Amino acid sequence: MKLREKVAVITGGGKGIGKAVALLFAKEGAQVVVADLDFGLAQQTVAEIARDGGNHLAVKVDVASSLEVAEMAARVKEAYGRIDILVNCAGICEIVPFIELSEAAWDRMMDINLKGTFLCSQAAMKMMMEAKSGCIVSIASLAGKVGGIAAGAHYAASKAGVICLTMSMARLGAPYGIRVNAVAPGPIATDMTAVWPEATQAAMTKSIPLGRMGEAEEVAEAILFLCSPAAAFITGETMNINGGILMD
Repeated sequence: MKLREKVAVITGGGKGIGKAVALLFAKEGAQVVVADLDFGLAQQTVAEIARDGGNHLAVKVDVASSLEVAEMAARVKEAYGRIDILVNCAGICEIVPFIELSEAAWDRMMDINLKGTFLCSQAAMKMMMEAKSGCIVSIASLAGKVGGIAAGAHYAASKAGVICLTMSMARLGAPYGIRVNAVAPGPIATDMTAVWPEATQAAMTKSIPLGRMGEAEEVAEAILFLCSPAAAFITGETMNINGGILMD
């Protein structure tokens, strides 16, 4: 097992990529904290992974709230004494033409995708710095590298922020033995992309050299690698997982 006895906090762990990460990490021996705004979904994920045993925990959290993030961190510290791994999966995506984009929609996107990553990472890193070890992986996006689509400017901007934040945190964490990385998925078949118009999904699939959308489990495997000893010399990296759309 690659993560035996590691304490791993997965935000957005109730569904999609976050749930796939939680299931895989538990299989690899981690004690998983599933944190989600929807507590019912978090509980469902924990119920699934608990079938094979282990000491897992469901937590309700709004990652955009500094108070709730602090409460989550305190609860994890009380239950486990530490955080070894944080995976920032909580996020939203919506398609809105730039000219019609409201300030409220912009703020909501930044609050969840970027500020949420900042708040959760800051809370985890404080504990990791005390332990002089730890690993943080955040979900960025292909859109954060290439600008996304015209009707997703706020999403692309939030994910570009995650990429830059990842590099800054990696520089801070390195002297403490903390590695910070991100993954940049392209089109992945989740509930988030399922609501896209059929024409958009078809166009996205056509643009992928491998000829299909990715699966949440494939992203989870990449995140597992970044959190494992095999990636001990990797930090500040944003790994492409896009089927060949962007090769850099």
